[in-house]
Amino acid sequence: MSATPVLTARALLLDMDGTLVNSDAVVERCWRRWSHRHGLDFDEVIRVVHGRQGYASMAVLLPDRPMAENYAENELMLAEETADIDGVVPIEGAPEFLASLVGVPHALVTSATLELARSRMDAADLAIPETYITAESVGESKPHPEGFLKGAAELGVDPADCVVFEDSEAGIAAGRAAGMRVIGIGPRAAAYGPTVQVDDLTRVRVERTPEGPVRLHIG
Repeated sequence: MSATPVLTARALLLDMDGTLVNSDAVVERCWRRWSHRHGLDFDEVIRVVHGRQGYASMAVLLPDRPMAENYAENELMLAEETADIDGVVPIEGAPEFLASLVGVPHALVTSATLELARSRMDAADLAIPETYITAESVGESKPHPEGFLKGAAELGVDPADCVVFEDSEAGIAAGRAAGMRVIGIGPRAAAYGPTVQVDDLTRVRVERTPEGPVRLHIG
């Protein structure tokens, strides 16, 4: 039997959707309606939207449309998603994982707005970390690394000493572009080149050390 992988970090940067919260049912409902309105194939749409802000997904899917229209429609999409919490549940192991981070530098780094993040974290009965980077905090959507770099800066930790938890192609790419190691959460993460991948957060154990860094036992 191979040894359990161990990563050492001084700070953890946590995505929300697909990483702490399973919101797939809401995302699929809202984007299925959007796909129908625009005559697009839903399977292609859903491959794009995970991890990105809505306007950035729209820019990929409707490349000839003015960005002003994407921003305007994204506001409507955000209202839909914030109001719809049916089926929003925690990722397995998320409550225990977050509880284990008391005293460990960590931040939420999500493409959701703060209102949407609060709606989904509340629905999953999870507390938002004290430090958070939301859509309002950045000028660029994932896969741009801005959000993760801002999270590291807020925590006062060098990017190389951070570990990102992500599920999506855009999010994993953003973490890697920030110079960080990435733990891929869930089966879809495996295809996108994370440092390591686990099925859910029950497979990650956090060990604090007297020296300051934490050890993440994977698997």
